[in-house]
Order: sequence, then structure tokens, then C-alpha cells
Amino acid sequence: MDSQKKYPQHISFEFFPPKTEEGDKKLLQTATQLTKLNPHYFSVTFGAGGSTRDRTFDTVLSLAKATGIPLAPHLSCIGSSKAQLLELLNQYRENQIDRLVALRGDRPSGDVAKGELNFAYELVQFVREQTADHFHIEVAAYPEFHPEAVNPQADIDNLKRKFDAGANSAITQYFYNAEAYYRLIDACEANQIEMPIVPGIMPIMNFTQLSRFSAACGAEIPMWLSKRLAAYGDDKESLQAFGIEVVSDLCNQLLSAGCPGLHFYSMNQALIVEQVCNNLHLPHKST
Repeated sequence: MDSQKKYPQHISFEFFPPKTEEGDKKLLQTATQLTKLNPHYFSVTFGAGGSTRDRTFDTVLSLAKATGIPLAPHLSCIGSSKAQLLELLNQYRENQIDRLVALRGDRPSGDVAKGELNFAYELVQFVREQTADHFHIEVAAYPEFHPEAVNPQADIDNLKRKFDAGANSAITQYFYNAEAYYRLIDACEANQIEMPIVPGIMPIMNFTQLSRFSAACGAEIPMWLSKRLAAYGDDKESLQAFGIEVVSDLCNQLLSAGCPGLHFYSMNQALIVEQVCNNLHLPHKST
């Protein structure tokens, strides 16, 4: 963990682009509420195969204007041509957006073109070739390994390729076992990767939804946690209170170990994320 302790600790929050006008209003309320925590930036996701391209762009500009917080749009290469990607990069630059989360992206269902770039490191290379150092580029890291990785070393090698291509930092897939993050950092250090790798944090709001997400992305819910959550049944209030306790403890462990901040997958909701953050003593970004 020594390589991570030299970086300042910040918090950031991820949103997804709403599909309705009502969702837009709710997200603006959520973002305004979370702005009080002085986040380093907000990120906005990009749907499979570029399916939310326009909504992501509109959401990014709306939140930037309304909150004054830096925005980091997700950008994925699956399903996007180089021309489409370059157009987006130019639009973001014109609107003073200077952070990106560069991802391969999920393959959409159905017969959709893959695009001209097939891997995240190729996307990072493309962004650097086209825009030099304008963007701070975040990439993805996997404490419990990417579901498609053939073995743990291949996963680390892929992360190294993304940094070698020009990425500045990484955000991890969510996890509930701090040891998984520590092992990832140890493996990175053993492979001469010393860039900041920020833990991704998923608040526990709904057990059924969390189980579905975890099955899809390969994130592990430890048996003890799964059993405790299942035991709450329909008692949503008690489940969420327990979840806040579990996630707050995880965050405290990570911060005490010297991780470079926390990135919260907010699910466009403020209350539980805010309650977790209120349980932490976080050094916010300078104003």
C-alpha cells in the first residue's frame, strides 16, 4: 500500500444519465445535495455500445453548470467509431471538461458494431493522440479480477497497458473485502505500477439489485454479508442501516490504510451516500 499513501485523499461520486425529465430533476437535487460534501469531481456513465451518448453529454453539461463541480464523463470505445469519439472529445474540450473515465465498455445485446477500438488501452492511446494532455484520464481496475481475465496476472498486465498508454489514475470495481484492494495494490507494486488507484464504493440500498449487479460484473458479496442482508427480507430500513454500518467500516479501513480517496457509485441517490460520508473524517479538496 506504500505507493498509494503519497496521494491526497479525495471523494467523488458517480451518476448515470436519467431517461426522463423527472429523473433529470431528481439527479440535480442529488448532485446539489452531494456538492455540500465538496467532492473532487462527479462522473457520469456511458451506456453499453454508446447507447446513452447524447444523454451522457447533456447530463455532464447540465451538472457542470448547476453545481460548479468538475465533471468526468465516461467514454467507452465499444460501438463507437473514431470519428464519433473525436467529436465527443472536441465537444467536451469546447465546454471546459478536462476529465474522462476511459473504458472498453460493456458489449450491448443484439447485433451492434464493435467499433474501431476494442480495448480500453487503445481508447486511452487515442485520447492522448488527439488531445495530448488536456484530459485527466481515469481507467478501471479490478480487485477481484475482470470476469474475462484469463488469470490474475493477465488482469494486472492489462491495467499496466492502460497506464503505459497515458492514463493518470484508476477507479476500482466495488468490493466489500478490504483485503481484495490491498492485494491489488501489492500486485501493482510488484509490477511497477505506482499510479493512484481509488477504491470504488457501492452503498447497500437494495439486496436484490446488488446481487444482480454483482453477478453481472463479477464483484463478490462475501457469504457473511450475503446471509445478513438476506435475513432482513423486506425490512428495507434495517437493511440500509446495516449497510451504512458495513460500508462506513470498509471506507474507514481503506482510508486508514492510505488509499487515495473513495469513489462512490451513488445510483443517483444522495441520502445513504451522504450518511456514509458523514461517518468518515475525510480531507476534502482545497477550495
